[in-house]
Amino acid sequence: MAQVLEFKLPDLGEGLTEAEIVRWLVEVGDVVAIDQPVVEVETAKAMVEVPCPYGGVVTARFGEEGTELPVGAPLLTVAVGAAEGSSGSSPSPSSASSSLSSSPSSGSGTESSGGSGNVLVGYGTGAPAARRRRIRPDRLDRAVAEVLVAEAPVHEGPVPVVSPLVRRLARQHDIDLRRLAGSGPDGLILRADVDRAIRTVEETAAATARVQAPVAAVVAAPNGVAAASDAERIPLRGVRGAVADKLSRSRTEIPDATCWVDADATELMAVRAAMNAATGPSAGPKVSVLALLARICTAALARFPELNATVDTAAREIVRLPGVHLGFAAQTERGLVVPVVRDAHTRNAESIGAEIARLTELARTGKLSPAQLTGGTFTLNNYGVFGVDGSTPIINHPEAAMLGVGRIMPKPWVHQGELAVRQVVQLSLTFDHRVCDGGTAGGFLRYVADCVEQPAVLLRTL
Repeated sequence: MAQVLEFKLPDLGEGLTEAEIVRWLVEVGDVVAIDQPVVEVETAKAMVEVPCPYGGVVTARFGEEGTELPVGAPLLTVAVGAAEGSSGSSPSPSSASSSLSSSPSSGSGTESSGGSGNVLVGYGTGAPAARRRRIRPDRLDRAVAEVLVAEAPVHEGPVPVVSPLVRRLARQHDIDLRRLAGSGPDGLILRADVDRAIRTVEETAAATARVQAPVAAVVAAPNGVAAASDAERIPLRGVRGAVADKLSRSRTEIPDATCWVDADATELMAVRAAMNAATGPSAGPKVSVLALLARICTAALARFPELNATVDTAAREIVRLPGVHLGFAAQTERGLVVPVVRDAHTRNAESIGAEIARLTELARTGKLSPAQLTGGTFTLNNYGVFGVDGSTPIINHPEAAMLGVGRIMPKPWVHQGELAVRQVVQLSLTFDHRVCDGGTAGGFLRYVADCVEQPAVLLRTL
């Protein structure tokens, strides 16, 4: 007898509350193994492949590609112990937890035992990965075939609805369940009934809009331009939605200010060229300008710890943080992301550069985990790569400051009392005025500029 288990969208960590289905990796009728990835979702932080904690036959999927689901909503159902050759077994649903662990040793399975290592804590793991294969309904045992065709849930309550998903869907679309006639057994209201009601409402609204369109086209917007009926609407969700929320919150909560200075980066560029030209056993990997600037930032934060902080608004306290987790802005096809170099204050320029390169490649391929995109204490923003000189960036909430770096380019500059062509860069510091005053911010920025102009200043802190 098959046991049908429901797998819900787990809590993917870092405070995420929803995810968008990007691509289903299995279909109804497929045999899946424990820990086999079944769906690829996009959260506000990253693209994640979600493994299934049950082994058996997929009997239902919930949500089409492009659908956004809240944490706890059903993803799919799996019939366990149904078909000959289905791999894996199921733990008790009551032991299920909904948090992800990136550690391959979490749970009961490890890489050495053949498990995927991508463990849902509390569900169990360790079954060897099985090849995906399709089982026709006539090859399933009778119980699974019945589940694939229709289920008859128990009638309960004054409104004949059992599924929480159906109730949530109706609530989201303002559908009065008391007015629906269910098509299920004993008048049970199914999701199909709610979907049909939603389509009816949408079709009625669309028909009304078509009738009212000529009138609406005449009513001009405040700037005198009529609203375009064919204007493109782009949902603010996924990475773009998360960025919008964070920037809005930053502008709402943080009283920020910006100061900037031009610096002669000629000596810094010369030092970098000398580092990268070194040969022999002591020569390491190439060092980027961003890595050098990151190392300068960690040295500056050691001198001005006020800027490596956050504000606890509820407690009305400034929280100075013991370590520097340095974020750097990276533009990707999915939008702006800020990977974080952990414990940057313990790294030299070479180590920071290697970690920046690793995280940048993960960002480019969309494989950054939520943990790699959170927890920063200070951000370095190199907008000079876009060919611009200056900017007043928005602080990456809940941090207290961000250093912006413009393009480095030849400009006329007075050097040693004479006009010369030098490599000049504009540096800007946007800071939370609650954590410090202008004197501290100016001191930090001046120290950074001094290190750029005279890299030997860094020797004192190396």
